[in-house]
Amino acid sequence: QVQLVESGGGLVQAGGSLRLSCAASGRTFSSYITAWFRQAPGKERDFVAGITRSGGGTVYADSVKGRFTISRDSAKNTVYLQMDNLKPEDTAVYYCAAANTIMVSRVKHQYDYWGQGTQVTVSS
Repeated sequence: QVQLVESGGGLVQAGGSLRLSCAASGRTFSSYITAWFRQAPGKERDFVAGITRSGGGTVYADSVKGRFTISRDSAKNTVYLQMDNLKPEDTAVYYCAAANTIMVSRVKHQYDYWGQGTQVTVSS
């Protein structure tokens, strides 16, 4: 069993930065693929970025490539999402998720564990 708790959301102006954290409980967290998804009002929950167990491999949605960076600190059981050059269209609730898969998946139903989400609002 893995429990995930996100933090770091907030209100920021366009062009600004935020760093989200996903703290996990459970000794086996490092054995899970971890990803960030986001959901804007009235829209589907979409893949943002994912990272392999070792942290050596990352995958990004085209909309955030070059602006967002996902990383993990296995000693702290934490995954981060550094978000730079934020745009109003990045406004959404951001969710951390963990999957017991071999590769990073962009498909939300392949993720077994989810956090409660953290709100990110980018003003223009």
